[in-house]
Amino acid sequence: MIKILRYLKWKELVMILVILCVVVAQVYFELKLPDLMQDITRNVQTPGSPMSEIYRSGALMLLCTLASALLTLLLGYMSARISARFGQRLRLAVFNRVEDFSMEEVSRFSTASLITRSTNDVTQLQMFLVIGLQMVLRAPVIAIWALGKISAASWRWTALTGGAVACLLILILSTMSFAVPRFRKMQWLTDQLNRVARENLSGIRVVRAYNAESYQLEKFEKANMDITRNLLEAMRAMSVFPAGMTLINSGLTLGIYLVGAYLIAGAAGAAAKIAIFGEMIAFSTYAMMIVMAFMMLTILFIQLPRVMVSVRRVNEVLDTKPTIVDGTVTSSPEGRAGEIEFKNVSFKYPDAEEYVLHDISFTVRQGETVAFIGSTGSGKSTLINLVPRFYDVTEGQILIDGVDVRDYTLEALHNKIGYVPQRALLFTGTVASNIAYGDNGREKPTLEEIKKACGIAQADFVEQMEGGYDAHVAQGGTNFSGGQRQRLSIARAIARKPEIYIFDDAFSALDYKTDRALRAALRREMKGATCLIVAQRIGTIRDADKIVVLDEGRLVGIGTHDELMESCPVYQEIAYSQLSKEELGQ
Repeated sequence: MIKILRYLKWKELVMILVILCVVVAQVYFELKLPDLMQDITRNVQTPGSPMSEIYRSGALMLLCTLASALLTLLLGYMSARISARFGQRLRLAVFNRVEDFSMEEVSRFSTASLITRSTNDVTQLQMFLVIGLQMVLRAPVIAIWALGKISAASWRWTALTGGAVACLLILILSTMSFAVPRFRKMQWLTDQLNRVARENLSGIRVVRAYNAESYQLEKFEKANMDITRNLLEAMRAMSVFPAGMTLINSGLTLGIYLVGAYLIAGAAGAAAKIAIFGEMIAFSTYAMMIVMAFMMLTILFIQLPRVMVSVRRVNEVLDTKPTIVDGTVTSSPEGRAGEIEFKNVSFKYPDAEEYVLHDISFTVRQGETVAFIGSTGSGKSTLINLVPRFYDVTEGQILIDGVDVRDYTLEALHNKIGYVPQRALLFTGTVASNIAYGDNGREKPTLEEIKKACGIAQADFVEQMEGGYDAHVAQGGTNFSGGQRQRLSIARAIARKPEIYIFDDAFSALDYKTDRALRAALRREMKGATCLIVAQRIGTIRDADKIVVLDEGRLVGIGTHDELMESCPVYQEIAYSQLSKEELGQ
């Protein structure tokens, strides 16, 4: 918790000191009320007392109540302001840390869990802070001050109040011992519920296509029932608490009046009886304040276990050091741009035992187009995803312009690359904002450059859309077809004007005609840029300057199409499975 509170700034710490002063003043006015009530009781019961004294005490009670109400409003405003700023800063810190995560850290936490941690967990901390500022400071002040005021009264009343507090503590401990483990489990169950809901919504088309609604409903129902059952168990334990509090409060009140009746009966003289009666009225109010102070602390103690779970989960994100560490090199050596060298590269995924890639070495010259082909699971995508450092190599080196990619700053490295993923992703906004997306260290593309990028990517359909380049793009680009999303994703990479293009099976959603036209436009318009292409179609890569053939993570062939047709059995097998000998020119 202390580590989390470092996100409070010094101004907010000063405000907390001000809140403490406000709490003391508020408690002072509240504790004046029983004294004034005692004065009114004594004056009413004493014959001949002037009405002005009663009016004066009543007016003071009204002023104290008004002052306490105004201070309560001020306390609520300041605590809400502190917690809101704290929550804003903490959410930003969590989001920034997640942005620095590599695929390894994202996979370790899971997307659903990271969403819950940056929203629900931070909200838990924010709400606890706003309640805590009002109760944690207030409850001890009330309890200590009220105990000081009643200590001079009858020891019988004091002992009675102490017994009630002891019963209250027993009730709190027994309730918390059962409820706390359930509250600790709540956040994990929330993660599971979010995971099922997110999986269902993101895959809704597949769910409906396979008539799997009932299956998904059962999965959600199980996660929903788990969280409901856990919450009900906790609430059953907590339901004992209000009943126990009512019993303790009623018993304490009854005990105070019984002791008061005993003391009044034994008092000598009317004046003494009146004085004891007034003390009894004031004491009962003080005793209730002490009990209420413990109740306020109990509310916090009940919430504390769940909040501590949220603290731990948020700290896990903030304390996780990204495995992809930023380098120091910000630019390539002069005269070199777009050259890539793989030197004895081997790779295995985190926590995996088997290597996915084995001792791969080759060089890509500036301006060359190099394609990667192989059977499913041969490591094509894994290999090219090592270039932008989505993962780091386990062994060996990848050099860009003679510099190890791990030595570049991530910003400098990514500014060199135009990346088109296997699954095209568009962001909520407009067509233009998606194509001009990101920061490449230069000025944002102009509208003319965006139009040119769309032309190269064969995304001419944008011109026919209502709104054109200002047309709305839904989340994930769901209002576009797969081929349209892929072409817009390619246009986004082109608009960056990078030194290196990486196409991770980016042409698979395109028909043959569009594929051919797009590749011709790329060769024509982007001379001098290096291209890495992962593809399944021989027709897409046969014109590449160099083709790298992978099989089970090993490099089994490298050369041009014609060279591989003569020397590489794996490539021949792939080629003959797609095209006839006549089409291959055999």
